Amino acid sequence: MGKTIDFIFDFGSPNGYLSWKVLPAVAAKHGATVNLIPCLLGGIFKATGNQSPMTAFGGVKGKLEYEGLETRRFVAAHNLTAYRSNPHFPVNTLLIMRGLVAARRAGVGDAYLEAVVSAMWEQGLKMDDPEVVAGVLTKAGLDARAILEATQDPEVKAKLAANTERAVARGAFGVPTFFVDGEMFFGKDRLHAVEAELSRA
Repeated sequence: MGKTIDFIFDFGSPNGYLSWKVLPAVAAKHGATVNLIPCLLGGIFKATGNQSPMTAFGGVKGKLEYEGLETRRFVAAHNLTAYRSNPHFPVNTLLIMRGLVAARRAGVGDAYLEAVVSAMWEQGLKMDDPEVVAGVLTKAGLDARAILEATQDPEVKAKLAANTERAVARGAFGVPTFFVDGEMFFGKDRLHAVEAELSRA
């Protein structure tokens, strides 16, 4: 039986997007499956006392510039030419993360995921604006009204909150975080370590 990669994910993380574009091929190479777990990055930060790199390292000379360099290297290495920085960053992802939970419940999670990651990190749209989100979902052939209404369902809200709490309990402090056989790996630059873990007999 193949291994499973639990992927702690929030649309608001550019590194989450970059990881998602690479991870399925990594999993397929090793006969593994990806279990993408919707979580709220803001909730993870609040629970762990963590901060975004922009906040944590904004005052460190050269740090954010170097992070940008590493992103460009990753993009080039994996030929992710569609990637663009979102001009509205940081984006409040509460609506679209609840939307992912709701879309999965409706059986259209994959289509929703691809539409929203593209809107966020390829088209640079303001994805905390409900009207923009509705337009993206409609263009993707999804029932925008039903999904957006479902984001207010207490069960959907509770599911996202529970996923977030469970991720923190497992040791997650940010996105992207990966778990393979109980081993935790953080950041897109740890994907080689994820591969090594998958290669273990």
